[in-house]
Amino acid sequence: MITLTLAEIAEIVGGRLHGTDGSPVVKAGVEFDTRKLLPGGLFLALPGERVDGHDFAAAAVAAGAAGVLAGREVPAPSVIAPPVAPADEHEGAYVLSGDSDGSGAAVLAALGKLARHVTDRLTAGGLTVVGVTGSSGKTSTKDLIAQVLSPTGATIAPPGSFNNELGHPWTALRADEDTGYLVLELSARGPGHIADLCAVAPPRIGAVLNVGTAHLGEFGSREGVARTKGELVEALPEDGVAVLNADDPLVLAMAERTKAKVVLVGEHSRAQVRAVDIVLDEQARPGFTLLTPHGSARVQLAVHGPHQVGNALTAAAVALELGATPQQVADRLGSAKPISAHRMEVVDRADGVTVVNDAYNANPESVKAALKSLATISRSTTPARRSWAVLGPMAELGADSVRAHDEIGRLAVRLDVNRLVVIGDDARAMHQGAHLEGSWGEESILVPDVAAAIELLRDEVRPGDVVLVKASNSYGLWRVAEALLEAGSK
Repeated sequence: MITLTLAEIAEIVGGRLHGTDGSPVVKAGVEFDTRKLLPGGLFLALPGERVDGHDFAAAAVAAGAAGVLAGREVPAPSVIAPPVAPADEHEGAYVLSGDSDGSGAAVLAALGKLARHVTDRLTAGGLTVVGVTGSSGKTSTKDLIAQVLSPTGATIAPPGSFNNELGHPWTALRADEDTGYLVLELSARGPGHIADLCAVAPPRIGAVLNVGTAHLGEFGSREGVARTKGELVEALPEDGVAVLNADDPLVLAMAERTKAKVVLVGEHSRAQVRAVDIVLDEQARPGFTLLTPHGSARVQLAVHGPHQVGNALTAAAVALELGATPQQVADRLGSAKPISAHRMEVVDRADGVTVVNDAYNANPESVKAALKSLATISRSTTPARRSWAVLGPMAELGADSVRAHDEIGRLAVRLDVNRLVVIGDDARAMHQGAHLEGSWGEESILVPDVAAAIELLRDEVRPGDVVLVKASNSYGLWRVAEALLEAGSK
């Protein structure tokens, strides 16, 4: 973060000073967790469902924080954020869970103003802000973009999927005068959310990956999802760049919604940054020839899954727009590793069991891609290895939930997955779909919870098996993958 005094921060956010003359200097970033504060940092006093950050303000300053950004007066040098009007739910504005008195919303609003001020100053000095959105693949693509850009300039990107009204400005405030690239992931739970995030840290390059059925319960239709995802390209300046997936018609149509330059990516012949001659290796890592207006190069990815081709093309397009050559892009993509946890982590146990931990999140599109990767890995040897799909519920699908879960169960049969383990009654339609598609017997089993799945797998997984674990993050299926890996280490 750039260096600012508390007085400067108060002026930027429109707040008032409390317990200080404003002279303390913030020079070590912003944190809402006292355990991560550095001397000279700014502590965010946020209320939550179980604890209120205001209660830790004095302790934060005692630990070295220069001050506190708070929603009400605290016994510490602080900037008190101005109150904000209640959000109109029809505008889709973010709200902070557990916030009953408005102080959390005030702190978040002030944090956004601070991030905008800092981003504007740094952009004027040469910082490039890159934004990524889509129904699936945002985090993996953000990680690829950051790794492809980092050899040519200091790059800041959020850890994991820190992509909402808190994570977005928090990440932006990690940038300083030495930062060349700020790569941000933008999520939405309703209309207007992505526009709000763009207002916090305006991007010059914006990439839209796909429009799927994630969060369909909130948006109502894929067209509703597209309207919100397209808020990213609408926010781009005339000298900006919109990177759009030519293989997705709803994304392709967003070209009409931006005044920025449009670069199309994908396997479609109209794409300027295109993949041809795609081949998957024995662990479903794609290789392809990268075709660009500036030449071509052969790419071999170190990340897993055929869906990573589109993610890599997006990263390539961003890097090419910022001056990289096709060969530089290919080399950097080839060395890029999975960074964010529980996303297509492929680990081999000593006994030959392969665990594919993709348990961070799940929607119909990402589960289909993961199942195809499972099929590729299991059939890469002769004879084929036995495959297990351990799947939990896909959340936030609304009225489409039963149909979507049924479709996944049927796909598992069509891909000839050997064993399907469905966890939880919310995913029962997967189990039923598998039976209806293939008249399965013991090939598919419905278990009540994670503990039951772990017990089953410990008893029945054999050396050489391939096990995919995937569900929406709230169900905690990463515990299944970790239990399997722990069992293999004994």
